[in-house]
Amino acid sequence: QVQLVESGGGLVQAGGSLRLSCAASGMIFAINSMGWYRQAPGKERELVASITRTDMTNYADSVKGRFSISRDNAKNTVYLQMNSLESEDTAVYYCNTAVVLRGPFRDLEVEVWGQGTLVTVSS
Repeated sequence: QVQLVESGGGLVQAGGSLRLSCAASGMIFAINSMGWYRQAPGKERELVASITRTDMTNYADSVKGRFSISRDNAKNTVYLQMNSLESEDTAVYYCNTAVVLRGPFRDLEVEVWGQGTLVTVSS
């Protein structure tokens, strides 16, 4: 099994910064894409940022220039540095990974979600 442990959420004033971390553990052969999603009250879950194994990144338009995603492959960890936070960034943030598991006959890629961490930005 694979587990994701998220940390770094909390309460911050508008204009402040937070750094989220998500560490994967378990029977992992490799991790392909890693990313962060968020879900605000009454809204659908949306992609915030993603990063491939070769460090290609993708960001939602609403966070471009303010958020930065990075990963440490040796630690199976993905980070989300959030700067210039706005009240609209308030949401539960979820880590998402595409994990490759070694099977008896072939490798298998599975999608794994974290439990979510709450980010609250006060105005």
